[in-house]
Order: sequence, then structure tokens, then C-alpha cells
Amino acid sequence: MPTADSHMQPSATRRSIVKLLKQEGPQEAASLAARLSITAMAVRQHLYALVADKLVTHTTVPRPVGRPAKLWQLTEAANRLFPDAYAELTLDLIQSAVDAFGSVGFERLLNARLLRLKANYCSRIPERRSLADKVQLLAQIRTAEGYMADVEQLSDGGWLLIENHCPICAAARACQGLCGAELELFQSVFGERVSVERTDHIISGARRCTYAIYPKKSKQKRPTNDRLAE
Repeated sequence: MPTADSHMQPSATRRSIVKLLKQEGPQEAASLAARLSITAMAVRQHLYALVADKLVTHTTVPRPVGRPAKLWQLTEAANRLFPDAYAELTLDLIQSAVDAFGSVGFERLLNARLLRLKANYCSRIPERRSLADKVQLLAQIRTAEGYMADVEQLSDGGWLLIENHCPICAAARACQGLCGAELELFQSVFGERVSVERTDHIISGARRCTYAIYPKKSKQKRPTNDRLAE
């Protein structure tokens, strides 16, 4: 049941629960307990407190045998616990830029931003490094920028860059060009011999953004959402 601090900033344990749900998607209480090395009962107490704060909800999923599984997941309100890169200010600046410079002028601003990011990323990810190293370095940069990025090596010779959070989500919803620029940005980091494909997109309703990265000489099948299901 909710504790006295349930309407305050989440405790350290609750922050850990929220982070796990953000990074790994819906989880059972037992799984969370195992990851945090505490009892399932203690996890449930924290989960109920998070429910009271409208940060967590759950769905019931049937099992082939036995009782249904209760999967806990974050609500939309939980996004406030993660970096939002000054969403309201960003939206206001986007609209102001369009008003001041028109759509053509705003596109020029986006292109100037993209050029600056390309120079920054490429200076921090040396061209001579291996593709595996580049993917890891890119994930580190993106994590520092608030994207909570991970890397998964795929069995068919590719890599999956996983971004569990989008700190510019509000701006990206208002300006689709920001998301399109990310693909071009990543492509500039890896070069023409590498293929970069977005396979999941937060803006389209996915839990996270994912990018499949392959050497172009590889003809392996790209992963689909089914492959990414947890």
C-alpha cells in the first residue's frame, strides 16, 4: 500500500524500478525483485506507491498454465521523471522560428543544426575505429545527451542501437524534421559503407527508438518489431 512519501519524488528504490521499466519495458514484480535483490512483497509496496502517484500501471496477461501474469509498466506521466530538454521552451522557440523566418528559413536552421551535430559527433567518433567501437561510442554520446542508449549485438552481424528515452520528444512531435535528421546524423558517423535503419520509433507509438546498423556488404534480414519483442 502507498507509503507516506508516495506523493513526493520517488525514493531511490522506486527510481530504480522506474528506470528498469523504462529501459526494459513491462515487468512482473518477481523479475523486478530479482534485479533489485529485494523481496517481491517489497517491490509490490513500491509499485502501489507509484500507482498512487499515477506513474505506473499494470496489465494482466494470460499464461498457458496457472494464474495470469501481472505486468507493470510506466504511464505517460512518468516521462516527467526523465530529461525533457526544456520541452515547453523548445516548442515555443520552434513556433517563433517558423513565424520569424517561414518554413524555408526554419529548414535552413535545421540544416545548420545538423551540420553542427555532424561535426561534433564525427570529431568524437574517429573514422578509423571499427564499426563495433563506433556504435558503442555513439551510444555513450547519446546517453550523455539523455537518450538512455544501449547497444545489442545481433547474431547476423549487425548491431542494434536502442534509445530508451527521447529527451526532445515534444519537439520531435512538433517538428518531424528532427527525427529525420537523426538518421542522416548517424549515417554521417558510420559512413557510406554502413546501413542505418530505424526499426522502432517513439513518435509512432513504440516504447523506444531502435536503429539497425549493418555493414552494407551484409545482406542479412533486418530485425523487425517481432524480433525486438520482450
